[in-house]
Amino acid sequence: MKMSAQASCLSLIKYLLFVFNLFFFVLGSLIFCFGIWILVDKTSFVSFVGLSFMPLQIWSKVLAIAGFLTMGLALLGCVGALKELHCLLGLYFGILLLLFATEITLGILISTQRVLLERKVKDIVMETIQNYHANPEDTEAEESWDYVQFQLRCCGWNSPQDWHQMSTPSSNESEVHRVPCSCYNSSGTNDSTLFDKISFPQLNRLRPLAGPQHSSDLCLLGANSHVYSEGCARSLHKWLHDNLISIVGICLGVGLLELSFMTLSIFLCRNLDQVHDHLVRYR
Repeated sequence: MKMSAQASCLSLIKYLLFVFNLFFFVLGSLIFCFGIWILVDKTSFVSFVGLSFMPLQIWSKVLAIAGFLTMGLALLGCVGALKELHCLLGLYFGILLLLFATEITLGILISTQRVLLERKVKDIVMETIQNYHANPEDTEAEESWDYVQFQLRCCGWNSPQDWHQMSTPSSNESEVHRVPCSCYNSSGTNDSTLFDKISFPQLNRLRPLAGPQHSSDLCLLGANSHVYSEGCARSLHKWLHDNLISIVGICLGVGLLELSFMTLSIFLCRNLDQVHDHLVRYR
């Protein structure tokens, strides 16, 4: 009677692990297909969401890789649980343990090396500002930073002065500087041409620009023009502070889910042989 109850419990755990991993396999396949769809049909997707090509391409690759890894891990769990294969269950447990340890390590590094990470990010951003459009063939960092400025409604790292230091004022107007159009506060005016240029920079490169003020995605703006006055460092800190609870909640949820799957898989793997041996013995 005791062995029958234990066998029923293991059977329940086996099918529970199978169903959960089947769900994540379907979810991973959807994420993978979504990432591939963005890569294949990115022109129409850019027009729909208003992102530039580079950030969209990065996110599509991230989605495709994440979906593929999720599918692979879920497939291990499904087959290992359904077929009661110790090698697959052990591999499934090992990969989950590695992911969990990596997440814990990254969390510790981020919390203890926060100042160093902020300094490194600042150096990368300042280098991007200094070399803005210096190499027309390598604009990945510039487009990504333009996207950050446009979405967070900020300009420069500390302030718009970061762009003023790298630009040369016009000889006729000493207070006119060139800053990226992503710094332009389009809500303060009705300049739809600039707004289109900010939203769809790659599409606008395919056609001539209207107006004498646009040059290589840089706009001539005076000192009192409609430019975001806040630096992105403060905006990023504010965004992290506002979304801290959500970020911590998601991380805790993922960690608890991984711990649950690890517990189920190792319990199933360790007890299958004992139950089978007892069942064979009592036959």
